[in-house]
Amino acid sequence: MGPTAPTVPTDSGRRRAARTLILTVTRRCDLRCAYCPTAKDGHPDLTEGQTSAALELFAGRYGGGDVKVFGGEPLLVPDLVRSVVAQASRIPGIRRVYVSTNGLGLTQEWLDWVRREPKAILTISMDGAPADHRRYRRALPGVADCYEHLMTLLPALRATRRVVITQTIPPASASRFAENFEHLRGLGLTRFNLLPGYFLPWRPDQLADLRRGFDAVAAHVRSTWSAGRYLYLRNLFTWAPTPFFNTGLVVDSDGSVHTSNVVLSGKLEELGDQTRLGTLDDPPSLDELDRGAERTWGLLRGALPARIIESTEAADAELSRFVRGLYPAWAAMKRARTSAPEARP
Repeated sequence: MGPTAPTVPTDSGRRRAARTLILTVTRRCDLRCAYCPTAKDGHPDLTEGQTSAALELFAGRYGGGDVKVFGGEPLLVPDLVRSVVAQASRIPGIRRVYVSTNGLGLTQEWLDWVRREPKAILTISMDGAPADHRRYRRALPGVADCYEHLMTLLPALRATRRVVITQTIPPASASRFAENFEHLRGLGLTRFNLLPGYFLPWRPDQLADLRRGFDAVAAHVRSTWSAGRYLYLRNLFTWAPTPFFNTGLVVDSDGSVHTSNVVLSGKLEELGDQTRLGTLDDPPSLDELDRGAERTWGLLRGALPARIIESTEAADAELSRFVRGLYPAWAAMKRARTSAPEARP
């Protein structure tokens, strides 16, 4: 399972699945990343009417929470992304809107927009040094180099507070995990989400590399905090009942409602009949969403080879160990900042 973190309690002591709304605004993407399972072709995009209905349903029926805007690549439907955030800003029950992007569609105007929208958080995928970033993030013909494009925006990225870098660590580059993290830190980036490659085969030596990488990154984080410098790790504040795939109120790009976005994977589309719980016009109850979330890991176990499940559990265990090991240092850093507050960047 994913690393635990504080959350809103419920009467039963369990997390409620619908505390997160996941909007797959499009399946289309201008990259073909080697480790991305999303089936990208032959699917519609959500409409503004559908996203509006989903936001109202999320806040009104399920009590609201965080919204995650996914794809594909959400910035391929820019007006829809802006519409989601604009409506969410008017709904008190929605706390934050996370927009995940590969960065190719980013401009100075987008970053200015993030600064103006207090609920918007931009999550950008960057895997480290240019060679490893380009190795896995393969562009379609005629599409610009993603790493080069992000470098043109680097000063603005550093200056934008609500930008988080997701560093994916595939098995083949696990030996360079810490080196790639150091590269990103050397660019002046300070907010991260670390993501081991899930549902991929990990060899024992690659898992050992992953552990060493997490140990080196943890030492870097502790050193940064003990020196009173700012460094944010989103992993400390997230939890999921299944690795990688999101559970919650999931609205796929065709408007169907699911309890998990495992249906994004081309290899798992057949699970859609079991994860689908209705439509925006006929949505499930909160209890149905909760029960569906609890079933998701079992569905994945039944659909995927044992080796893939075991590899995923092993990689996730390393992430969980890393997160739990940092909580004491994080608490000490928070105490120090409270007693002698410093201006954040």
